[in-house]
Amino acid sequence: MTALMLLPTTVDLPAPGKSRTPSRPKRQQGPSPGAGARLRELARSQMEDRRQELGDLYAETSGGSPWAWNQARTAFLCRLAADARRPGFSLLIAETTALTGCAYGFPAGGAGPWWAGFDGHVRGGLLRRVAPGRLFVVSGIVVPPRVRREHQARAWNLARRLQRRLLADQGAALGVTLVDVRDDVAVESLRSWGWKDAGDDTLTAVPPGPFRVLMLTPEG
Repeated sequence: MTALMLLPTTVDLPAPGKSRTPSRPKRQQGPSPGAGARLRELARSQMEDRRQELGDLYAETSGGSPWAWNQARTAFLCRLAADARRPGFSLLIAETTALTGCAYGFPAGGAGPWWAGFDGHVRGGLLRRVAPGRLFVVSGIVVPPRVRREHQARAWNLARRLQRRLLADQGAALGVTLVDVRDDVAVESLRSWGWKDAGDDTLTAVPPGPFRVLMLTPEG
């Protein structure tokens, strides 16, 4: 298995839920439900203690049948465990009275087996533009389907809050993620949260391949 295959081939985003009716009343003034969620980082020991909850969160937001939940949950926890072994790994959660979302990733150092696999998609020139240790790989963003459907451009959108805080806490100058080119839903969601195609940026050139490279600034 190559280092690249340790990354999720799609960002961990749930399938869309049922659409709301057109007669939905106007949003009331005040903070959104997402803005009320508390964000905090989990230490590795805390992550292990809450492994069950993290798996449940992913399964509950992934859609599909209970049988599909089990498969998705197992795959998600395997990816999470693999990423958690990487130096600098960070997991940020959102919670109210229960877990409502999470985002996680690790810094790209420009060397070692991980970068060797990723280098075919993001050219080494990117590291010359970004200070060492300030390029951060966002491996996953797990949020309820409504976060993808509603108020995506608002600063208080839960996905935007998670990704912005994750990059800021790590002092990252740039976030990067890989998405399967066939996963139009994930690409659309990420773009609505401020992510841009690497091909739209002068930092790098992206060769043809099965993955799309997306980038995000901490202010995105």
